[in-house]
Amino acid sequence: MTKKINYKLTKLIKYYSLINYNLVYDNLAINRYKNSTFYKQGSKEEELKKLKNLIKNIKNCDLKKNAKNLVFADGDSNSKIMIIGEGPGANEDKEGYPFVGRAGQLLDKMLLAINLDRKNVYITNVVNYRPPENRKPSEEEIKRYLPYLVKHIEIISPKILILLGSTALNTIIGDKEVISKARGKWTQKKIGKCLTSIIASFHPAFLMRQPDQKKMAWIDLKMIKKKISELKIKIEN
Repeated sequence: MTKKINYKLTKLIKYYSLINYNLVYDNLAINRYKNSTFYKQGSKEEELKKLKNLIKNIKNCDLKKNAKNLVFADGDSNSKIMIIGEGPGANEDKEGYPFVGRAGQLLDKMLLAINLDRKNVYITNVVNYRPPENRKPSEEEIKRYLPYLVKHIEIISPKILILLGSTALNTIIGDKEVISKARGKWTQKKIGKCLTSIIASFHPAFLMRQPDQKKMAWIDLKMIKKKISELKIKIEN
């Protein structure tokens, strides 16, 4: 009897060695998420690349179908200051970078006023493909892209998160907030695994339509400058 068992066992060992047993089976519990880039940890640049590829591979998205380019981000991924806008416009869709049109030029001036620029902040949007006719993203579109945005924030892990406009505000803080009342106030919030200080301000495109509100945006900018000093964030020039 023992000989028969040993013979069968020997045959099994030979069989599994032929089919690369160690590659198809281990004694660990199955992790159904082990092939998901959301759950793999790597360097920041690796995780950003994986996130970008995930967004590229989104299925059944009308924004993606109608856009020319994925608009992922711009700036320094190691920055502790992250800016979130609404969505790409025509220029952004053409160039593949956020805030490169007229609103982007105004944003550059706003950043320069507090000694910042694109090289020492990190910029992205709520949605990564241009909504047709530059319309606001729908609730369904925002919901679709929210998990990617949360992961984006987790990867960058900013100490300061700047929300430009009502779409960014409502996506991160909640639908009950109105930008005119919520702007200029600091709040701490945990987004995914990232605990960050958040401030909302007017979107540069809105300021172009309502230039009288620039004085309020300037107050917000001074608050951001003060917070950078309080948190001892080093700005690389």
